Amino acid sequence: MTAHVFLNGQWLSPDEARVSVMDRGFLFGDGVYEVIPVYSRRPFRLEQHLRRLQTSLDGIQLANPHGMKEWIGFVTQLSAEAEWEDQSIYIQVTRGPMALRNHAFPTQVTPTSVILAEPMNTPPASQREQGIAAVSAADIRWLRCDLKTTSLLANCLLRQMAVAAGCIETVLFRDGFLTEGSASSIFVVKDGVLLAPIQNHLMLPGITYDVILELAARHGLPHQVRDVTEAETRSADELWMCSSTKEVLPIVTLDGRAVGSRVGADGTPGPVFAKMYAWYQEFKATVMRG
Repeated sequence: MTAHVFLNGQWLSPDEARVSVMDRGFLFGDGVYEVIPVYSRRPFRLEQHLRRLQTSLDGIQLANPHGMKEWIGFVTQLSAEAEWEDQSIYIQVTRGPMALRNHAFPTQVTPTSVILAEPMNTPPASQREQGIAAVSAADIRWLRCDLKTTSLLANCLLRQMAVAAGCIETVLFRDGFLTEGSASSIFVVKDGVLLAPIQNHLMLPGITYDVILELAARHGLPHQVRDVTEAETRSADELWMCSSTKEVLPIVTLDGRAVGSRVGADGTPGPVFAKMYAWYQEFKATVMRG
C-alpha cells in the first residue's frame, strides 16, 4: 500500500503529507487526538473513541470537521488497506493554519485533520507474565486532563522519568490522591476489591478503563469507583496500568519496592490480574468476531 495517511480529505503516502508551519497544532499544540486499536483489521470500540474525540473538540471549542459516519468510513477504509493486520490508528484534529502567529483563535478556522496507521505495538508476553516496573511522581499537568489534547509535554517529561529509571510507566499523584499514569489509567486491588479513581477533570476518561470496570461488573469482581489515596496505592495488593494499545499490565514494583503481599515472592503478578487479563482477552475475541 502506498497511501496510508489521510490528510484534509486526501489519501497520501507519508512522504507526501505536509502540514503548514503556521498550523496552530504545530505552534501551540492547539488540537486533539485519539488512538484506536485495530485487531485483525477490526477497530476496537471505534464509536466510543470517536465520541471521546467529540468531547475533546467541544472542550477546546473547535467544530468537528467530520460527522460520525465519515470518521467511521475513513478509519474502516484505512484499517482495511494498511499493511498490518493489527494496527494503531491515530487521529488528530488541530485548529489549522493562521496568517500570523497569535494566541487568540482565528476568526476563520479551517481545521487540519490527520489519520494515520501504524503497526500495533503489543507489549511482549514477558511484561504480562513477569509484570512491569513503575516510578511515581507528582502530577504536574494542567487542570483539564479530561481532554485528549496534543499538548503533551508534561506527559512526555513524566514518561521520560520512567524511561530514565529503566521502567515502563510513571504513576501520578496529586494532593495525596492517585490520578493516572503518564500514558495510562491506573487501577488498585486491595483486599480483593478493585479500586478505580473517579473520572474527573484531572484524568482522561479511558476507553480501556471503562472495559475493565464493565468486566468487573459482569464477572462479579467487587469494585469501587472513588478517590484513591496515595497511601492505598502504595500499600496495594496489586497495581495495574491499562491503555488502548497496552490493554492491561501488572505493575509489580513501584519506586523499586515490590507491590503487595499477594504478589508472588518472585515478583510475579497477582491472581486478580490473571482473572482480569483472561476476561479481557475473551471479551476482545468476542467483539472481534462480531
